Amino acid sequence: MRLLTSKRPQVTGTPEVGDITTVEAQKLLRGLGGLNLIGGDVVEVAPPFDPTGNSVLVGATMMFEILCLLAWTVRTRG
Repeated sequence: MRLLTSKRPQVTGTPEVGDITTVEAQKLLRGLGGLNLIGGDVVEVAPPFDPTGNSVLVGATMMFEILCLLAWTVRTRG
C-alpha cells in the first residue's frame, strides 16, 4: 500500500516516494500471469489514517488481483 499512497493524503504509517496509481498496480499484477507464483500479501492498510476509507478498498482490490493470479497459477499447473 505504501507504493500506492505518496500522492494522496497520508493514509499509511510510512508513505513512500515515487508511487504508482491503482490502475498501474493492477496492470503490474496482471502482467505476472503465467509465472509460478506461490503467494502474495498486502501490507500497511491503515484505516485510522484514511477517513475516506479508500485505502481499504484499494487494499481489497489488490488482494483480489493477487488471489486471481494464484488461482490461475494453480489451475494452469494441472
